[in-house]
Amino acid sequence: MESASLENLRVLYQSDDYIVVDKHWDIRIDSKMWYEKLTVQTQLRHHFPQLADPRTYYGFRFCHQLDYSTSGALCVALNKAAAGRAYCCFKDRTVTKAYLALVRSWLEEETLSLDFSIGKNSSEGKTHMMCIEGTEGCKNPKPCQTELTVLEYGLYDEEPATKVLLQPLTGRTHQLRVHCSAIGHPIVGDFTYSSGADDAPYRMMLHAHLLHIPLEPQPMLVCAGDPFLPAVDPKWLPQRLLRRPAATRAEEETEEQSRQCQEWLSEWAGD
Repeated sequence: MESASLENLRVLYQSDDYIVVDKHWDIRIDSKMWYEKLTVQTQLRHHFPQLADPRTYYGFRFCHQLDYSTSGALCVALNKAAAGRAYCCFKDRTVTKAYLALVRSWLEEETLSLDFSIGKNSSEGKTHMMCIEGTEGCKNPKPCQTELTVLEYGLYDEEPATKVLLQPLTGRTHQLRVHCSAIGHPIVGDFTYSSGADDAPYRMMLHAHLLHIPLEPQPMLVCAGDPFLPAVDPKWLPQRLLRRPAATRAEEETEEQSRQCQEWLSEWAGD
C-alpha cells in the first residue's frame, strides 16, 4: 500500500515502440496544472528521459486512459507511428481489456451482462459524474456493455464483498464504476459513486488487469497481476473462491501467467 512517488514506477512490458506500466492508484496520467508535480508522465520522464518526445505536449503518447483512482496496465507509445497503430486497434474495438474489482456485498449471479446506456450527469453538483439512462439530468446517453464474472466471495473490513472480473465491451467514461453502482454493487472505495459514503478504504478497488492489443506483426498481451490479496490489504478476507484471474501475483509476468492470459483471452473470444 505504498504511496505513489517518482521512483515507484513498475514496467510490465517494453519494446522499441511501446512501454506498458502498472499505473499507481490516485495519480493522474498527465496534467496541465502547475501544482500537480506527480503524474505518470513525470514518472516516465524521471525513469526514461531519453524516450520523451519533445514534439508532443507531455513528452509521451498515452494510447488510452485510466481514471485517477484506477490502477493497472497503461500503454504508452514511444513514437508517432506506434501510436497510430494502437489508435486503430482502439478505434476498431479490437482491444481486449479486463479489470479486477472488489464490489460491495455478495452478487447472487456468477455472470452478468450489463447494458445500461450511460450519459453525462447535468444535475447541479454532479457534472463531474456519469449516470445511466433514465436518471434525472442524464444527458446524451450512449449504449454501453460490460461483462461481469464473479471470482471470489469474501469480506472487506468485515463487510460482505465480491471480487469480480469486468470486461468493458465499450469505452464510456466511468463505465465500470457506473455499471457496478447501477446494479447495487458499487466498487469498494468509490467515493464518487457512493454519494460520498464509501470513504474509509485507502483506495478505490479497481485495477486494469489485462490488456491485449492485436498489433501487427506481434500482438501485445500484458497482465498486471492482482493487487486485491490479503497479503497486500489484510482487510480483504476471501471466503469462497470460484475461479482465478489470469495472473494473481503482483510480480513480473511469468511464462505460466502468460499462458493463463492466453487461456482467458480465448474464453472471451469464444474460441
